[in-house]
Amino acid sequence: MANYIFGVDVGGTTVKMGLFDKEGNVLEKWEIPTRTENHGENILPDIAASIKETMAQKSIAKEDVVGVGIGTPGPVERSGIVHKAVNLGWAELNLKEELTALLDGMRVEGGNDANVAALGEMWKGGGQGYKNLVAVTLGTGVGGGIIINGEIMTGSTGAGGEIGHIHVEDNETEACGCGNFGCLEEYASATGITRLANRALQASDKDSVLRKGEVSAKAVFDAVKAGDELAIEVAEQFGEYLGKGLGIIAGIINPEIFVIGGGVSKAGEVLFDYIKPSFEKTTFHGCKYVIFALATLGNDAGIYGAARLLL
Repeated sequence: MANYIFGVDVGGTTVKMGLFDKEGNVLEKWEIPTRTENHGENILPDIAASIKETMAQKSIAKEDVVGVGIGTPGPVERSGIVHKAVNLGWAELNLKEELTALLDGMRVEGGNDANVAALGEMWKGGGQGYKNLVAVTLGTGVGGGIIINGEIMTGSTGAGGEIGHIHVEDNETEACGCGNFGCLEEYASATGITRLANRALQASDKDSVLRKGEVSAKAVFDAVKAGDELAIEVAEQFGEYLGKGLGIIAGIINPEIFVIGGGVSKAGEVLFDYIKPSFEKTTFHGCKYVIFALATLGNDAGIYGAARLLL
């Protein structure tokens, strides 16, 4: 009986890979380089070769493998079609068809990397035990994955869950990376928190430890924990925007839990002290009873979620 699953998380510099059993226990983890040259033509062949090599090393027959789950950047339709994964060099390809062919007919399931990571947190991470959740990744940008009744909400073109581009500010003059103005990502990402801090430093004469070193999201929340007044004001701004954004999502999705991950989440539960007041102020009463939790799988969320696609 098939008992093994491969989980694959394709990043811009490395491909993270894991071998799992059907209970979700990781048996082995490894990485290979992401070769993005020539429009990423080597990425899927490299993945297939690495899977075959692992199977040979461990004497795993094809019949013993449930399949391969894979998460990649960019919108991914249920059919497996990836639309423009820019940092991989892919224009459009059918992930499932191509990888299945390279793996001699093995079953393949694919999804957007943020959505797949959300599935991982639901299965074995901070959202374990819940079937309706929103995973929020606060990193260089703001990513999101939405799970409804235990299934990824992909949307019509695979772009569901792009919560970083919810509009939360009408008076923004700097463009977001997407080209629009006033996106949530401009205020709640690590980059956005740094922008808010630099603006606060320019607009105020208040003494602050933030004036003494490199300004970063980590520096802001370290200063918040030390009681720095200016840093607390920046955290309040951050929380105002993110709480409002999550309130909009809650009104549509009505999740049981928000699972917060990414580099900014390393600040810990102090984040919730600044997010919750705005969330509770702006959210419809029937949707505001939501648990806030920290993600627990870190960089492994993608491979766990990819494996879960097969179950």
